[in-house]
Amino acid sequence: MKGKFWLSIFIFVITLISCSAPSEQDRQPESMADAEAPPTPRIALVMKTLTNPFFVEMERGARRAEAELGIELIVKTAAQETSTEQQISIVDELIRDGVDAIVISPGDSFELIPVLKKAQDAGIVVINIDNRLDSEFSQSEGLAIVPFISVDNETAAYQSAKFISEQITVPTQAVILEGIRSTENAEYRKNGAIQAFSENENIELVAMETAHWKIDEGYDVTKSFFEDYPDIGAIFAANDMMALGAIQYLSEIGEADDVLIASFDALEEARNAIKDGNLDVTIDQLAAEQGYLGVQFAIRALAGETLPPETFIDVLMITPDTVE
Repeated sequence: MKGKFWLSIFIFVITLISCSAPSEQDRQPESMADAEAPPTPRIALVMKTLTNPFFVEMERGARRAEAELGIELIVKTAAQETSTEQQISIVDELIRDGVDAIVISPGDSFELIPVLKKAQDAGIVVINIDNRLDSEFSQSEGLAIVPFISVDNETAAYQSAKFISEQITVPTQAVILEGIRSTENAEYRKNGAIQAFSENENIELVAMETAHWKIDEGYDVTKSFFEDYPDIGAIFAANDMMALGAIQYLSEIGEADDVLIASFDALEEARNAIKDGNLDVTIDQLAAEQGYLGVQFAIRALAGETLPPETFIDVLMITPDTVE
């Protein structure tokens, strides 16, 4: 009798365990739920400033990539395009924060290289957009090859200056408003404009000076040019901000209609100046596309893909016939 009692208890317990234990099929969803999702990539976009609408457009493109690619975008900018030390501090901060990638439009082609080497040493992917880091100094500092995304600045500047050069059929003095001289894109744009002006025997290039990409300095340098050379008939400005400063000065002295001006960037204000007849041509270098591709390249690099060392985006020439 006792044996039958304990046998009944044994069978009951086994049945209870069998009913309560989850099957392999039942356990699978629980295991998947417990698995941690991969962390969201944290990508920083470091730009020169947001006082120039060009970089506002660049951020817009990067934000589009953020929405499409499911990353966390951290946007950092310096106060001005000349605030290189501030950019260096920003990169140092991002290294401490442990971001996965830095997409940078450097304010200087040389000074950012040591801190970007530090970022690479910390395992952070670096993508260079807009203004190229100096390749020789990068190599000497041990910075590994950084993928570069931009436009062919020299060719585009040549096209811009050529547009006004072809309209000059009598002896004419010309000047160039340069960007920051320690940036590679400024040097390329200056060289492109020099080439275009040199192809017209009627043009005498009488002066070149930097206005550091700024409206107010564009105004001041243009004023200085005209004090020394009152018969200037053509200006190439390496960006729209400086061109707008030149236009402001020429409007004040009543010569806005008498001077041909070529520029670079295709800001909304520059497009309006073309519509008003105060600017002849500018170059759209698709800032939003540069921002978008910079983030996309960072994701591809994080996935282990080998990227091309340089990628050039086609530009658009904006003239009175094509402005919208």
